[in-house]
Amino acid sequence: MSTELILVGVGILVIIAAFDIIVGVSNDAVNFLNSSIGSRVAPRATIMLIASLGILAGVTFSSGMMEVARKGIFHPQFFTMPEMLTIFLAVMIVDIILLDLFNTYGLPTSTTVSIVFELLGAAVAVSLCKIMQSDDGLATIFTYINTAKAITIILGILLSVAVSFACGAVAQFLTRLLFTFDYQQRVKRYGALWGGLAMSSITYFILVKGAKGASFMTKQNVAWISENKLLLLVMIFVISAIILQVMQVMKLNIFKPIVLVGTFALAMAFAANDLVNFIGVPLAGFHAYKAAMASTDPFGITMGVLSQKVQSETLILLGAGLLMVLTLWFSKKSRTVTETEINLSQQEEGHERFESIFLSRSIVRLALSVFDFVKLAFPRGFRRWVSRRLKPAAAPPVVMVGGRPSFDLLRASVNLMVASAVVSYATSNKLPLSTTYVTFMVAMGSSFADQAWGRESAVYRITGVLTVIGGWFMTAVIASTSAALFATVIFYGKGFGVVLLLVIAGLMIWNGHRTHRAMEAEAKIEKVFNLKTVDDARAAIETTFEHVGLLLKEIRESLDTTLDALFKQDFDRLGVERKKLKKTQQWSNVVSANVFKVMRLLAQQGLATTHRYPQTIRRLQKLADGHRDIVLRAYNHVGNHHKGLLSVQIEELEQVRQRLHAILLEVEETISRRQIANLARLEEKDTELRAFAAELNEKQSLRIQNNSSKTRLSILYYGIVGNAMMLSKQNLELLEIFDDSFGEIEK
Repeated sequence: MSTELILVGVGILVIIAAFDIIVGVSNDAVNFLNSSIGSRVAPRATIMLIASLGILAGVTFSSGMMEVARKGIFHPQFFTMPEMLTIFLAVMIVDIILLDLFNTYGLPTSTTVSIVFELLGAAVAVSLCKIMQSDDGLATIFTYINTAKAITIILGILLSVAVSFACGAVAQFLTRLLFTFDYQQRVKRYGALWGGLAMSSITYFILVKGAKGASFMTKQNVAWISENKLLLLVMIFVISAIILQVMQVMKLNIFKPIVLVGTFALAMAFAANDLVNFIGVPLAGFHAYKAAMASTDPFGITMGVLSQKVQSETLILLGAGLLMVLTLWFSKKSRTVTETEINLSQQEEGHERFESIFLSRSIVRLALSVFDFVKLAFPRGFRRWVSRRLKPAAAPPVVMVGGRPSFDLLRASVNLMVASAVVSYATSNKLPLSTTYVTFMVAMGSSFADQAWGRESAVYRITGVLTVIGGWFMTAVIASTSAALFATVIFYGKGFGVVLLLVIAGLMIWNGHRTHRAMEAEAKIEKVFNLKTVDDARAAIETTFEHVGLLLKEIRESLDTTLDALFKQDFDRLGVERKKLKKTQQWSNVVSANVFKVMRLLAQQGLATTHRYPQTIRRLQKLADGHRDIVLRAYNHVGNHHKGLLSVQIEELEQVRQRLHAILLEVEETISRRQIANLARLEEKDTELRAFAAELNEKQSLRIQNNSSKTRLSILYYGIVGNAMMLSKQNLELLEIFDDSFGEIEK
């Protein structure tokens, strides 16, 4: 291997590092944006600006963590420069593929776990290749791998999951017990003291514990801070409490600065802890290259120099931080990942992304049994007192521009305080725990303590958490095995192997972006059904019927596609429509939930609407049932390879489709455009459809008698005609409810 080829390999590492920052920040942005965006503490631009400043400040604290990439997993003194380059290239290529995959599906994973297990897998693979070449025993593998350090890192990461959840749950429980959900009155009494504690806690772990790793801090500065940390802690507490008390006198919300400072702190902790995941390996490769080129035997010298402490250059760290900031502002995938975590921790019930599974149902069942047993250990009076203070319904209604927050500022401040403390403490001790694990589990713990996982949503939220945690374990498995495979390819394939793997990586990332664009388009349709207006009765009712119109459009288009595919025996198209049934049912459920919200709003405002308005839900259920029945009948009939419809049956059902299409389209447009319904004309069309269906029933009866239409075919035929009449009737009912509801509101 020539020196030019080695230099090209190092250059590839640097280029991949830039891409790794992009995919890494896209996944990790959720760590410090979750609480501030979920609580809507400030406009998004303000939140992003504060987080950006935190990142730029935090990258200068990360130099101490860079040692993990050089000597945390393996012993570099046993590897030559080409072997080190093989390990590093395999690690970085796998990393961008793996992180981009998780970003595509909006699942937060750990950049720390991925880099640790990639280093482990690649180092083990190269070590085994060396052992086979030298005919050494397999036991010598432990000479190459820093087993003790690797186990410590892995256990530290896994332990952080349980510790973070427990800390988040306990802190939120005690804080909510102190302030309750209606915390605006109680915060006047001791809010300043609590805020001072939060501020001093954040600053203590960021400044006092994290300063020792900063690239710009001298030994004297670090020593002074360490000697006077108690004094600093008391000063920060007193100053913060005084400032927050003055803010209360001025009738300002003291939780907003706490959340914003916490966002800055956690962004800072993220950058300090996770920058090593993005540039640690390329920097180690660059240092190894310089050491090799300075020696007389660049290809044979071992890389023991990487075991030495190296202070990273501040300019390089700031450059990486700037790219992280740009990614934070412009990455669409970071929003997808953030939405997943916010959805799992939102206080109110609503659309749930995940379905229930057997394990989540079992966990809920077990938890309910445990709680029922534990409650017996406490007096009834104490239980009633705790129940009153932890009653979510006591929270005052909050209406903000752009919609309601997913949770309040009190919980957001606890999330940030606890998460930043845990992450910064680990950073100061050079333990690369996962910021994703910590912030995610803290958020889940606090939402659990806040009863956000109620009886109506617990199984879905737990399924989501299990999915994310399962993804974390998959991260470790995929990272180690893929890195081992890639390292083996590079070890034997040299430059050709690198080019091949880069092409594969490029194709996979491109396919991931295509998939994400398709998912975004689907998500936009789904977001349309969210009820944004919740403070004006008429506007809210209008919105629900607007959603009904959109749902009718989806059903109408799906029915047209389904029947056309049935006529042509197109099983693939029917399969697509069958998969879309789940989404249609979800949208129907969301619209139904919005109707309930409107009914509660009307009750709060002392208004009333026609008793028929709630019947919208029943009509939607019947529409969804009829639509699903037609799709499934067609799918199963074609999928089971039953005989296709007779040509005469196709002609008759085509006329049914056209008549039903005309009715559905007119109802859909009438509701969507809020027009005055022409019920007489629609009733006439419905009557014509029913008369035509009666004629078809007689014709089909003759076909059954002369045996030209077999049993399966007849069942399918009657099912489609019957559902068509039912769908027509339900649409007319919806239109009547639409007219009645607005007529009542106008009064």
